[in-house]
Amino acid sequence: MHSPARPVDRIPPELLLRAYRAGIFPMADFRDDPEVFWVEPRERAIIPVDGFHLSRSLAKTLRRDRFWVTCDADFAGVIAACAAPREELAESWISERIEASYRDLFASGHAHSIECWSQDQAGEQQLVGGLYGVAFDRVFCGESMFSRATDASKVALAWLVAGLRQAGYRLLDCQFITDHLASLGAVTIAQQDYLKRVQSAQGTPRCSLPQALGELVDAGEGDEDGFGAASPGKRIEQFLTQTS
Repeated sequence: MHSPARPVDRIPPELLLRAYRAGIFPMADFRDDPEVFWVEPRERAIIPVDGFHLSRSLAKTLRRDRFWVTCDADFAGVIAACAAPREELAESWISERIEASYRDLFASGHAHSIECWSQDQAGEQQLVGGLYGVAFDRVFCGESMFSRATDASKVALAWLVAGLRQAGYRLLDCQFITDHLASLGAVTIAQQDYLKRVQSAQGTPRCSLPQALGELVDAGEGDEDGFGAASPGKRIEQFLTQTS
């Protein structure tokens, strides 16, 4: 059932958070759709925080630092890229209303983005991949990802999982299963089981996602994690390997 539509009306952050805690999230039929409908899947895709599948090729990509990776550096750019037309999708479910609502959620501290950047021929950093999602308690709900360069979205997801582990999150929701997500360790569970996991993940993370990633990236030689003076991507790869 569609909710009543009001032009350029944003969904309040507190309403979005109540919906996510109840296992519900909004979608739209097309980019210019002023209405939203609320989705409660019968089955939910999740990536177990300790069950991320780090393939050899992805580990190599991380070690090579093909991308400069940031957190919350360009949330607006990431969600706009996720909402942009794609060959495989006739219409984007991320309407202008939803996009504006999640920018408000980001401003309130309950949404985060991971960005992958690459240098162009002029030496400028270009946004080539990333993801965004909603954070509450010790739950992170991944909303969408995009990639303009090979493996960019996979690298973003690897950094996200590392940050969630470091921060003490318990649940990573992916909404719907895809072959791409399944290859990275995603599995499906019943909605009832998902709601139980949301309930058990109540509480406060040890730190924020940006802080957790900062701890991993800034880990120096002789630190307690033992990552030495490796590059940022190498530290992420080592952390994921050591905690798998």
